[in-house]
Amino acid sequence: MSTLVTLGEAMAVVAATEPGPLGPGAPLRLAFAGAEATVAIGVSRLGHRASWTGRVGADSAGTMILDGLRGEGVDVTRARVDASEPTGLMLRERRTPDRTRVTYYRRGLAGARLSPEDVDPDLVAGAAVLHITGITPALGEAPRAAVRRAVEIARDAGVPVTLDLNYRSLLWSREEAAAELAELVAHADIVFAGPDEAALLVPEAKPAAMAVALLELGPREAVLKLGARGALTATPGAVHVQDAVPVTLVEPIGAGDAFVAGYLAGLLDGEPVAHRLRLAATCGAFAVSVPGDWEGLPRRSELDLLQGDDVTR
Repeated sequence: MSTLVTLGEAMAVVAATEPGPLGPGAPLRLAFAGAEATVAIGVSRLGHRASWTGRVGADSAGTMILDGLRGEGVDVTRARVDASEPTGLMLRERRTPDRTRVTYYRRGLAGARLSPEDVDPDLVAGAAVLHITGITPALGEAPRAAVRRAVEIARDAGVPVTLDLNYRSLLWSREEAAAELAELVAHADIVFAGPDEAALLVPEAKPAAMAVALLELGPREAVLKLGARGALTATPGAVHVQDAVPVTLVEPIGAGDAFVAGYLAGLLDGEPVAHRLRLAATCGAFAVSVPGDWEGLPRRSELDLLQGDDVTR
C-alpha cells in the first residue's frame, strides 16, 4: 500500500514564460498542475510512496498528467480516464514581471467529476497519511462527497488526516468555504493554512494566535504558512517557529504545496515538528527558485544545496 494517499484535481497548464499580454507568438510552456498532485510528487521525490486519485479526460492533456505523475513515481492506478469530459486547463499570464493573471477552464470538466465511487476504501484505510485540500470540495457536490468519504474511511481506520485549507475565492464564497472547511478541520489531525485562509475560521489577527485558535477546532497540529516570513506550528502547549530559507525568487507558484510536501515527508520520516518545519521551508525555497508548480521540488540528495557553497562534481 502507498504511504501517502491524496485525491483531487489536476489540469494542464499553459504558462507564459515572458512578461506581457498574451498574444500571437507569445512564448509559452506546457505543463500540468494540481495542489494534491504537487504534494504527491514532492513526497515521492523525498523517498516515500504516494498515490493520487483523480479524473482526467481521454485526451493528450490527460495522458500528459498521468504519464508525468508515473514518471515521478506516483501511483495513479486509482486515477480514472473520463471519456465524457476533457481535462481542465489553466492559462497563466505574466501580465507584468511581478503580477501573474490566471484563468481556469475547469467547471464540469473531468477533474471536477471526481465522485465517492472513485475513492478506494482499501487504499485509504491502508495509508500512513490521507492528505486533502480545500480545493477539491469547492469543485462541486460530487468532489465534496468524495473528500468526505475518504475522510470517513481514514478516521474509521485510524489513518491520520492532513488538510491544507487552500481557499480559492473563484470557486466558492467565504461563507460556504468556512462552513465546509470547519467540518473538515474538526476531523483533521494536521491543518495547514495561510493567514487569510485561517481568518475564515478564527478571528485572531496574529499568526501564532491564529494557529492556537485552530487547534481548538480539533486538530493536534496547526501549521501557518507565512511566505517570506517563514512558518510556525502550534501544538498543545507550544508554538514552533521557522524562518524562511533564503533563496533567489524566480516564481512563487507552488510554494505552499511544496512546503506541505516537505512537512508531510518529515512526518512520514518520524521526525519532530522542528525538523518537519525546516524540511518544509527548504522545499518551499527550492520550489520558488525554479519556474513551474512542482518542477523545482527537491530530491533528498539535494536538500543540503541551499545550506552551503556551490557543489561541483
